[in-house]
Amino acid sequence: MTEPSSEPSAKPTAEPAGAARRRVTLLAAVGGAAAILAVLAGVYGMGRLRSNPAAAACAPAVAAASRLAPLAHGEIAALTMARAPFHMPDLTFKDAEGREHKLSDWRGRTVLLNLWATWCVPCRKEMPALDALQAAVGGDKFEVVTINIDTRDPEKPLTFLKDTGVKHLAYYSDQSAKVFTELKMAGKAFGMPTTLLIDPSGCEIGEMAGPAEWASADGMKLVSAAIANP
Repeated sequence: MTEPSSEPSAKPTAEPAGAARRRVTLLAAVGGAAAILAVLAGVYGMGRLRSNPAAAACAPAVAAASRLAPLAHGEIAALTMARAPFHMPDLTFKDAEGREHKLSDWRGRTVLLNLWATWCVPCRKEMPALDALQAAVGGDKFEVVTINIDTRDPEKPLTFLKDTGVKHLAYYSDQSAKVFTELKMAGKAFGMPTTLLIDPSGCEIGEMAGPAEWASADGMKLVSAAIANP
């Protein structure tokens, strides 16, 4: 028969009162800090739109997009209306005389911005429609701004416009194609042609990948509504 051990059984060591108090205080501090951070995160999340000037400035463009959405059908059904605020980058390009322009030069006017190239087959079909739209509604409240992004032979785009019968569009170009790269990085350009409808504050109302009959009844109606209620 095994004899009981004569060694005393192990007992948990009592924590000194001072150490216990320090541990409780530390846990309370950590918990309090976490609560404060959670509150701050909530406030920051709710106030993000208010603290973002670009988002606040573009809120009317999103409202306009929602209002115009029912008109994006038929010949312009591919127009995707903005659902989130997006302020356009201040794109830089040149005119036929080599003078530099920025997209911000058109502040105060609704703009239909179009990027095109001579190697773009759909662009050849779309350009006359853009020219007709400019002739019909272009003015101090609206302009079709087309930017050529050919990187070689600056005379070729001019010949292209002449051959397609363009008479009302001003000629703008960016031989570095940086305007396309900037929009592509922003998720707003995927190929040629790329078109964006922009409000007078420089905010996106809608975007389209591919060509459209902008001078059609559908296109005219939507653009006219955008001009009338920017």
